[in-house]
Amino acid sequence: MFYWSARLILFITLFCGIAILSTKAQDPVFSQFYASPMHINPALAGVVDAPVISVSYRNQWPNAGNVYHTYAASYGQYVPKLQSGFGVAAFADIAGQGTYNTYKIGLFYAYDVRFSDKFYIRLGLNGDFVSKRLAWDKLIFLDQIDPQTGIYNANGQLNISNENQPAFNVSYFDLGLGTVFNTPYFYAGFAIKHLTTPREGFMRIGNTLGELPLQLVFHVGSEISLQKDNKSRKTTFLSPSLLFVKQQNFYQLNVGTYLRYKSILSGIWFRHTFTNSDAVILMAGFQKGVLRMTYSFDWTVSRLGISAGGAHEVSVVLNLENKNKKKQQRYNDCLQIFR
Repeated sequence: MFYWSARLILFITLFCGIAILSTKAQDPVFSQFYASPMHINPALAGVVDAPVISVSYRNQWPNAGNVYHTYAASYGQYVPKLQSGFGVAAFADIAGQGTYNTYKIGLFYAYDVRFSDKFYIRLGLNGDFVSKRLAWDKLIFLDQIDPQTGIYNANGQLNISNENQPAFNVSYFDLGLGTVFNTPYFYAGFAIKHLTTPREGFMRIGNTLGELPLQLVFHVGSEISLQKDNKSRKTTFLSPSLLFVKQQNFYQLNVGTYLRYKSILSGIWFRHTFTNSDAVILMAGFQKGVLRMTYSFDWTVSRLGISAGGAHEVSVVLNLENKNKKKQQRYNDCLQIFR
């Protein structure tokens, strides 16, 4: 019995150590990226004249001990007189049952450069304050494991490790840029994150302190109208999309489609990491009035298998726009997936 417990402790220790000390860490990316658009591109800040509030929660691999929980909340709004969108977003990633935590709050700004009513470019900028915290007392190291008594001594006290304790908190300022090109037929966007290449490591590895590598994001999508109401508003549409993310040697590609049938929402995407197939993402939800609520499940198809529990994700979006107000829309319907 102790043999298997020791193996489990060793696995968790090595896993957390790699996640904490690696200089090739990747940022979490929500499967429902359309519910947190500023998270992928600052140029998507304020795509609606009225306030839009979004909240997302992700639970990854719950059968592996609930080791990953990710939260996000944002507020965005467009100001027509300034031709600008503004936003604020908060983010929290809790890993290893609170062993390694990341907290972030950011400000976003986007400006419209118009060629006509239907063709324009949005230029976006965001600045984030990031804090990373390590709960050193939750880590178990090899020199703490006694072959006879395990991680506790004969008196029932936790064995002390001789490992050097690093700083428990790391904070830094981060910067990102992005752009989105809108047409009546499609949208395309590109973003660069971590322009400041901040140092986020708790311990020095060689000559570095764990510099966060640049993240490149490219996304493109369209919208196919299937049905309209008596006010020419699209009540049923198909929105195929593609999301590509590159961060150092890590690649991710999401390809799929979003479907709205009146008040019912659904979608399916396939995520690939270029080294292996990762997951099939299934989404279902509804949109009624100002409220949009969706749930998605990542069906793991990699060697990890579904035994880890896949990933569950829930998002709630409040779009306070008055859709009955008669006015000329300044955005094309291709961006409806983000509203």
